[in-house]
Amino acid sequence: MNTVSFYVIALTITLLDQISKFYVQGTLRLGQVVPVIPSFFNLTYVLNPGAAFGFLSGAPAALRHPMFTAISIFAVLFIIYYRARHRQMRLLPSVGLACILGGAVGNLIDRLRLGMVVDFLDFYYRAYHWPAFNVADSAITVGVGLMIFEILTEREKG
Repeated sequence: MNTVSFYVIALTITLLDQISKFYVQGTLRLGQVVPVIPSFFNLTYVLNPGAAFGFLSGAPAALRHPMFTAISIFAVLFIIYYRARHRQMRLLPSVGLACILGGAVGNLIDRLRLGMVVDFLDFYYRAYHWPAFNVADSAITVGVGLMIFEILTEREKG
């Protein structure tokens, strides 16, 4: 994948993430739940001060905010550096890395703008409830999945 395509994918994910978050913030009240598919999926506007699954959300903001912002900035810079050094990556890991970059930038924008991340995709089944997440989180998960898939299938070939 060429460099332009790599950054177009990352930018598209960042834009979709931010547009969806602005829509949720402009349409829903904080904490509001809108059923989309009864007994399975809601739009639920929440602010996540922590990391994935609310990790460290109870830590003091004076520690949490700078730490998560620094980690996000480091991740974005590392991905850009890694991509510049490895331009001849195979397609799946390249797309995966672009997804991770776009998601990381989307959540970094929230951290810089709000000090926390806007989440709103809320899936559940009966008593089982997945923590709310957003488009950026989804892109990061897909990106990691693509990279793991590539690693596993390459090992099987070798």
